Amino acid sequence: MSEREERLGKNEAVFREVNERIREVTIIPAETQFLCECADASCTAPVSMTLSAYEGVRANPRHFLVVPGHEVLEVEDVVEEHAAFTVVRKKAGDPAEIAIATDPRS
Repeated sequence: MSEREERLGKNEAVFREVNERIREVTIIPAETQFLCECADASCTAPVSMTLSAYEGVRANPRHFLVVPGHEVLEVEDVVEEHAAFTVVRKKAGDPAEIAIATDPRS
């Protein structure tokens, strides 16, 4: 695994963990503001989605939610596109292993 791939994976895992904490304190099942889980450590772009949609993303430990245009296609594939967010899946190999190893629901 390259140093860049490892850094990208760790950045995304941090944002996923923050979103898990947001989910824990959200009690109203309306649209909630989560954070983009892209590889850019300085990105704080909001992603508005329902809790149901968020749970759909979290059902697969290789899936992350990002703002459209924040995909890094060398390490992930687009699996869903919505107006406010895109769902990406980490590619097999090191990117997928990092995603699974850092999944807070595992």
